[in-house]
Amino acid sequence: MSRPPRARDKVLDAFEAILIEDGARAATLDAVARRAGVSKGGLLYHFGSRDALDTGLLDRLHALAAQDLEAMQTAPSGPVDYFLATSGHVGSPFDRAISAAGRLAHGGSAKATAALAELREAWADAIRPHVRDQAALDLVLLLSDGLYINSALLNDVPGPVPTGAALDALIALVRTATRP
Repeated sequence: MSRPPRARDKVLDAFEAILIEDGARAATLDAVARRAGVSKGGLLYHFGSRDALDTGLLDRLHALAAQDLEAMQTAPSGPVDYFLATSGHVGSPFDRAISAAGRLAHGGSAKATAALAELREAWADAIRPHVRDQAALDLVLLLSDGLYINSALLNDVPGPVPTGAALDALIALVRTATRP
């Protein structure tokens, strides 16, 4: 009997959710199977070990990152504007994969730490040709971090994260300060 095509994704979704909500220690195979609504055997059919589950999540992150980098490179407004405009997007599949990988890294996963470092370097490589120097690149990356953290941590607090015209004005200021 073949498995439903979404079963693998359901398991990854459950793993991701547990990591984000409760951390790496809580993301046992039993807990993931229970959350996904599959038997432990069903989970093991798709992911033969916890390490394979970690790898599956990091593969998902890599695929979503590739899509994001493609969108960044082809954005009509340019990579810098796209990167900053999307930095506060929390809750998207890409954001969830980043958050889950962050929880793995926090739990001591060298593979997750390396994957996140690779992602940050890919973003830097995409932005670098569009800014004048390393300080300008650092400004864009650090502003992105601040937008993300404020969106993720303070999303119910009015005012800390610029949106709409305020975000557009901030991006225009950064563009002026960083362009080659």
